[in-house]
Amino acid sequence: MKLGSPFRPRLLSALLISIFLGSAPATPAQERGELRIATSYKLMTLDPQYANLNENTSLLSHIYERLVYQDENLELKPGLATSWRPLSDTQWEFKLRDKVRFHDGSAFDADDVVYTIERIRDFLKPPSGGFRSYVSGIKSVSAPDPLTVLIETDGAVPNLPLFFSSIFVMNRPSEGFETTEDLNAGHPPNGTGPYRFESWSSGESLRLARNDDYWGGKPAWSKVTFRVIENPAARVAALSTGEVDVADAIPARDVASLKERGARVASVGAARVNFVQFDVARDTLPGVTDKSGEPIANPFKNPLVRRALTLATDRGILVDKILAGYGTAAAQVFPNGLPGTSAKLLPEAPNYDEAKMLLAKAGFPDGFNLVLAGPAGRYPGDAESLQAVAQSWARIGVNAQPAAAPFSVFNTKRAAGDYGVWYGGTSGEAVDIILHSLLASPDPERGTGALNFGKYRNEAFDAMLARAESIAVGPERNAALAQATELVMADQPIIPLYHFHHIVGYGSRIGSYVLHPRGWTTAMQTLPAME
Repeated sequence: MKLGSPFRPRLLSALLISIFLGSAPATPAQERGELRIATSYKLMTLDPQYANLNENTSLLSHIYERLVYQDENLELKPGLATSWRPLSDTQWEFKLRDKVRFHDGSAFDADDVVYTIERIRDFLKPPSGGFRSYVSGIKSVSAPDPLTVLIETDGAVPNLPLFFSSIFVMNRPSEGFETTEDLNAGHPPNGTGPYRFESWSSGESLRLARNDDYWGGKPAWSKVTFRVIENPAARVAALSTGEVDVADAIPARDVASLKERGARVASVGAARVNFVQFDVARDTLPGVTDKSGEPIANPFKNPLVRRALTLATDRGILVDKILAGYGTAAAQVFPNGLPGTSAKLLPEAPNYDEAKMLLAKAGFPDGFNLVLAGPAGRYPGDAESLQAVAQSWARIGVNAQPAAAPFSVFNTKRAAGDYGVWYGGTSGEAVDIILHSLLASPDPERGTGALNFGKYRNEAFDAMLARAESIAVGPERNAALAQATELVMADQPIIPLYHFHHIVGYGSRIGSYVLHPRGWTTAMQTLPAME
């Protein structure tokens, strides 16, 4: 099992900051034509504030920018905001970068930030909640001058700058709010980023052109084309034959063969978790039956069953065999050692005998049948992980039928309640962000539980998480988050499986590719080879 540090050494910090704040400025010798990227990310919308999914935040970061940037150590750095400070427990001041222009030539100023916050908080109503949880605590926002934003919150929000590291700033229109439908129907995306929008074919490609007037310096590539290739083998083939210059989400099993063909590979541990999630709310579940095929009462309501399945899950096989060592076994939402994680939570080896005893105690001595759903081609080793988990559970009498589907299909069916238990994954800026969305009780008004599709509720955990989130960033907050994590993980609403490593391959036209633990795939991370 590969247990190395998931982060790059700090010597890359300066390069990463220059890259992710915009684009590493190109020298004449470095300038190149079109950069071709094969990506697993299928851009779902041109609305940068609609869906909080990595495929949207990654690809749209070429066009739009954030007030605050999160570096490779997940520390905050200036973006469109040059500084920020609390004026009181409920007031924040953000100072903005001067002489920044949107792609249509209009000047960026504080009114655009006010519009961005109000659009997310008051106008958008995406099914998953989108980015609303980040701004739901904002009572008012104002612009006392063009380069100053004042924000008043309903209560103490010590993590407010971190929230802005996920929100893209949009240009205020002459009146009203732009709709998602209008943006998707042809209104050209208008951001401040290093690349301008040229065209988008949903599920197929995104084409970008260099923003020669970018405030952060002239980008290295004159054109960028993203080809959506959801099949991992097809992405590997496209890189091997030279059809593309970069391919993301490379399966670990293909690393050796790619290197033999002359490609280079970069990898970094992911600030994310992949897991099994249970529906614990409904009385009966689709695909969950007794051994004769008859429906049964929802077994996942019983914490003994959830614990039994956890003990019957072999994470070592997932990491060592399926991920070929490019991953770390998980026991919580972030890899151990990151702020807010618990040193007490460590991955357990499988214990099938104890798991069988727990199932029997829960009233299932012979086990039961279920359908284990998950996406295919979205995460490294996702379909294979379904098979491996199913094989492990079979050892305690739980017959799991793997059901892998393209992510768009899987996501739609999961939201519709077609599954009783499923494999998924999520990433976030910090431990509390994931806890807030994945495990906190669903509450649209508070913006919690946006990814809690299993409808798990734990009032004690909610209270501990709320207390942790009220503490200023630092050791006390981290300790409180660790305690909240220990409490909720003891109840097993999910089974953390692994923190995979992001793997990207690149060809001879690329001089270097710098990875970020959030898993973004961008042209800004890609520097041309020197000739």
